[in-house]
Amino acid sequence: MSCILLLETATKVCSVALSENEKLLSVKESHSANSHSSVITSFISEVINSSGKKNSDIDAVCVSMGPGSYTGLRIGVSTAKGLCYAWNKPLIAINTLQSMAMHFILKNKADDNVLLCPMIDARRMEVYNAIFDAQGNFIRDTSAEIISENSFSELLLKNRIIFFGDGAEKCKEILTKHSNASIVDDLNNSASGMIALASFKFERNQFEDTAYFEPFYLKDFLATKPKKMI
Repeated sequence: MSCILLLETATKVCSVALSENEKLLSVKESHSANSHSSVITSFISEVINSSGKKNSDIDAVCVSMGPGSYTGLRIGVSTAKGLCYAWNKPLIAINTLQSMAMHFILKNKADDNVLLCPMIDARRMEVYNAIFDAQGNFIRDTSAEIISENSFSELLLKNRIIFFGDGAEKCKEILTKHSNASIVDDLNNSASGMIALASFKFERNQFEDTAYFEPFYLKDFLATKPKKMI
């Protein structure tokens, strides 16, 4: 038995969901860029209230840990930590790319011989990505990669790979040059993709140290300098 609040803020999507015993009770999402800080608190209240639950009913808080947007991850993790302290609840963290793979599996029927490659835009032609099997298990670990015509060439020789996420959309022209590569458009991140993974960790008491947990940035944050006015 577990009632888990789930927060997904790693990309432009801000998604909050509530699950109980691996079933989705309620979800609230915004696809507007840079809206996370302004909507996440109200989304949390809405999913709890609409489910007929109280704050005290929550058994754990789960957050998408990255990789992804530096600012988005900071907002999600700081919110999750604050709730864990306020409610005295454990913190669960889920790899964002694995959550995306699980969300794809929930929405689509994937053949057992197909590999899944969620991608998150990391600016220019670089993406965060990982490879999963049709059950959501890691085949190739998380990495930051500049996409070229040779990317995934060895895997594509023997496997059909489905690419998705905002990183895949910008690389569509390059990736689809190989016959074994296909792109699924408009599959946005959702906190609902974390439900099974969060429940698995909850049942095994696989919790984070709330005080010291940090997002999985994968790359150092680089602040852009404003252009000088002439």
